[in-house]
Amino acid sequence: MQFAGRTNDYDSFAATYSAENENSLVNAYYERPAMLALAGDVTGRRILDAGCGSGPLTAALRDRGAVVTGIDASAGMLAMARRRLGDDACLHVVDLNDPLPFEDESFDDVVASLVLHYLEDWGPTLAEFRRVLRPGGRLIASVSHPFTAYAHRDPRPDYHATTSYTFDWMLNGRSVPIQLWRRPLHAMTDAFITAGFRLAAISEPQPDPAARELFPDGFQELSTHPNFLFFVVEAPKSATGSDG
Repeated sequence: MQFAGRTNDYDSFAATYSAENENSLVNAYYERPAMLALAGDVTGRRILDAGCGSGPLTAALRDRGAVVTGIDASAGMLAMARRRLGDDACLHVVDLNDPLPFEDESFDDVVASLVLHYLEDWGPTLAEFRRVLRPGGRLIASVSHPFTAYAHRDPRPDYHATTSYTFDWMLNGRSVPIQLWRRPLHAMTDAFITAGFRLAAISEPQPDPAARELFPDGFQELSTHPNFLFFVVEAPKSATGSDG
């Protein structure tokens, strides 16, 4: 996702990030498999990949039979996605702080992979996700785990506060400034509920066992100190939230 200023300028390192994301421990053997497992059978489902980046999750969902639309704020990342997915892929430059360019109830699922933690206020974005989902549709999201966002900071910030933090991400030998927003677990669940969703699952998965031999040190760290938190929330089947 791209933002004004020097931080989060994904256009400036789109190719490097795409290459890193392809086979890294946290993406290829942890976050992406977890998202796909939570999505389950997606055959024939209309899915919006919100913050699709260079398209690895989009491609994986499409390979499993979904009809996927990808959006991202970074034109550079979408250019990488189009190379991966082909010229006929449905991709749009969209900032998640803005209204989505889709009709009401356009999708069966929205996937938001490691994107909500870039936003200070989840409210407008979640409201838009809720709008474009059909009744009974799902939002499947991954975000920075509060354990990592709060505990691994010195001095330790107030857990109950929603605050931003910036760090330098080493990407193929290059230091890239990234700004994220941390918030407590209750603020996350409150935001989903306020937007009209029903909480279906909170997941703290283990990395793919295949990563044990490929990344022995990182595997052990990731197995005992989670990086990400995963949610499945559902749009109620009626305005009252009843399934009847």
